[in-house]
Amino acid sequence: MTPATYAEVNLAAVKHNLARVREYAPNSKIMAVIKANAYGHGLLQIAKALEGVDGIAVARVDEAVRIRKAKVECQIVVLEGFVCKQELDDLIQYNLGCVVHSPGQIDILESYSEQGVASVWLKLDSGMSRLGFVPDKFALAYQRLVKCSHVKQPISLMTHFSSADELESEVTRQQIKQFNDFVKTLPGEKSIANSAGIMAWEDSITDWVRPGLMLYGVSPFSNRSAKELALIPVMSLYSRLISVKTIKAGEKVGYAGTWVNKAETHIGVVAIGYGDGYPRTAKTGTPVLVNGKRVPLVGRVSMDMITVDLGYQSDSKPGDRVTLWGAGLPVEEVAEYADTIPYTLLCGVTQRVEIKSIGR
Repeated sequence: MTPATYAEVNLAAVKHNLARVREYAPNSKIMAVIKANAYGHGLLQIAKALEGVDGIAVARVDEAVRIRKAKVECQIVVLEGFVCKQELDDLIQYNLGCVVHSPGQIDILESYSEQGVASVWLKLDSGMSRLGFVPDKFALAYQRLVKCSHVKQPISLMTHFSSADELESEVTRQQIKQFNDFVKTLPGEKSIANSAGIMAWEDSITDWVRPGLMLYGVSPFSNRSAKELALIPVMSLYSRLISVKTIKAGEKVGYAGTWVNKAETHIGVVAIGYGDGYPRTAKTGTPVLVNGKRVPLVGRVSMDMITVDLGYQSDSKPGDRVTLWGAGLPVEEVAEYADTIPYTLLCGVTQRVEIKSIGR
């Protein structure tokens, strides 16, 4: 039985988008970012769909172990690194790479008494002010890792952009220059570029690139669509009408009656709400596709339902398919109406929503 609300994940689109990364960075290795359950698309199925990729990046150790246990053989890097000996044990046991971004991690490596070496990416904080060693602490961290017997040599080097989606950002230029100035004489592979960097900042394309959002067919730029960038959206979110009714002028719809109808119309009730991950912040006017035709959301999003103004689509009926985002309705557009970003919508799809894979 088809569930009321479900998402389709197009694995062929993942492969297409990966090919686009290779077009932008033909001489770089690719570290595909599939953290947060592959941005809501399904961790293991996306890892396997990326067959042939040079590496995979996740946020946490448990994600990396799950992927390795699923017989994925490429390099796997944990972007948040490790915080205790037990996590370092897992990294070494499962041959996982990790980011080193704080002195406490180096303390753990230096005091480690077990066998084995860790593959390390040393992170420079070039302006994000989140993880990584600030410039005046970076050299000491590097020397400690070089001398550590439990660290595989040479050490790889990386940083992370804060504003690469802002195409006129002077900050991004400064981050690229600072990173290159610090690492140009050091051995080991380098990585700077995320999705926005790959597509807009050619100077950030180094030994490794780290695409995330673009793999899922979503533009990282506010002024350029995925279609313009020749990316194919991977996730489509669907539901169905469960009720169609006629309401007269002046009737209020939804909690607190925030929307008042100005003329007689047909209201459709759709079986999706914030309990499924549809954003409660979506405003009246947010587009929804009913049988492929755009109609506006009206009233407040509730836990299990939204209401849409069908206008004079009197032929719409319970059971008709509704697209919340997907073909004809980019997730970027929905995010804009909801005052959020596409990442939030994709990652926010809840366990109640069945994920169906197509296009293998």
